[in-house]
Amino acid sequence: MPMAEIVRVSAEESGERLDKFVVTKLPTLSRSFAQHLIEAGHVRVSGQPRKSHYRLNEGEAVEVSVPPPQPPRARAEEIPLKIVHEDEALLVIDKAAGIVVHPAAGHTSGTLVNAVLAHAPGLLVGNVERPGIVHRLDRDTSGLIVIAKNDAALKNLQRQFASRSVHKIYLALVRGNVEVSRGKIDAPLARDPHDRKRFAVVNLPEARQAVTIFYVEQRLSELTLLRVEPQTGRTHQIRVHLAFIHHPVVGDGVYGRGTNSLGLRRQFLHAWRITFAHPDTGAQVQFTAPLPFDLTEALARAGGD
Repeated sequence: MPMAEIVRVSAEESGERLDKFVVTKLPTLSRSFAQHLIEAGHVRVSGQPRKSHYRLNEGEAVEVSVPPPQPPRARAEEIPLKIVHEDEALLVIDKAAGIVVHPAAGHTSGTLVNAVLAHAPGLLVGNVERPGIVHRLDRDTSGLIVIAKNDAALKNLQRQFASRSVHKIYLALVRGNVEVSRGKIDAPLARDPHDRKRFAVVNLPEARQAVTIFYVEQRLSELTLLRVEPQTGRTHQIRVHLAFIHHPVVGDGVYGRGTNSLGLRRQFLHAWRITFAHPDTGAQVQFTAPLPFDLTEALARAGGD
């Protein structure tokens, strides 16, 4: 039987979205999983099913029924993993470009989750479709990704990402000469109304705040190597923001038309360093993944170090 919990809405919570309220009261759930529960009818407000965007009223009773964990839909696959660090709480992996993080439509196998399940059999943490996944990288972005190995670690890491206390640094080679040595892009993102597969800077009600800070690492002929530090974690954020300021990522076929590809088969974007508090000890830990061979070769062709 599903585990049920009933919470009454206080005066201070009146007007809050249903999905946000559920995540606040049950912080072990991700926002997307809470929305899945709502859509599946496992969340009722005073006995009635409601949508995720429903605004709550004082005194209403919110009943949440969480079905028992099911085996992950993904199957274990023996796919090589480049493990940077592993302990009882987490895995830190240097993801290769071309690998999707978790199964989705069109990618039911060959994902990072498939590989992790082979490395850690029986991993059942958080969302059953994405066990242990705390954050994501685009398929053609390489670099560091953190996987939680138990529920406590997942909850802790999710809280750190939500509070923006995780410090992530990317390296990106972009088109053009970036004139300033440091810049900040503060522009809201949402799905492109003209192409739902893309994201764009838009002034729409559904747009979410997105902030990216960048520093020039090296100036090359018609190209610039940037150190990029996203302050928020929106889908495609770095790629969209850099294209927005007319410096698209080299090799980006979606937002940069693949210009100046330097022989690359993907965008020059690499999750280089990540710093956060270890979920068990609270101590600050930092991990670094050097540029992979295809990017170092492209940088050399561009005349970089």
